[in-house]
Amino acid sequence: MRIAVLIHLLGVIVWVGGMFFAHVCLRPVAAEQLPPPQRLPLLAAVLGRFFRAVTVAVVAILVTGFWRFGELAGSSIPWHWHAMAMTGMLMAAIYAAILLRFYPRLKAAVAVQDWPAGGAAMNAIRMLVLVNLNLGVLTVVVALLGS
Repeated sequence: MRIAVLIHLLGVIVWVGGMFFAHVCLRPVAAEQLPPPQRLPLLAAVLGRFFRAVTVAVVAILVTGFWRFGELAGSSIPWHWHAMAMTGMLMAAIYAAILLRFYPRLKAAVAVQDWPAGGAAMNAIRMLVLVNLNLGVLTVVVALLGS
């Protein structure tokens, strides 16, 4: 049980912490200091590396979350667990949209140096990351308030 919680929390730290760094620190500085032909390939490469780690984190979070639910099957599952499960699955769906829809558009635009299309894809990613970042912080708050 403790191992599942540890894996779950490490996944959350990687995912939410990485979104905070990318959204609040990296992207704004890159936007201020680099023109699109430099900024977009950099961000595409950084996101590629980040998304590999996040994919592992999301799988770990979902598996350990459902595992914990299974441990309590038949008993009263706390309200905050249901809230965490809902926001977690919503976050995973948003992440899937980023990974499967918008990130390929960014990579394709960078490959052909179509900077307006790359900028549009990056903007969509940025907005969805902001939604997920807020959901992630909300989920942590709910977890702490419920415990």
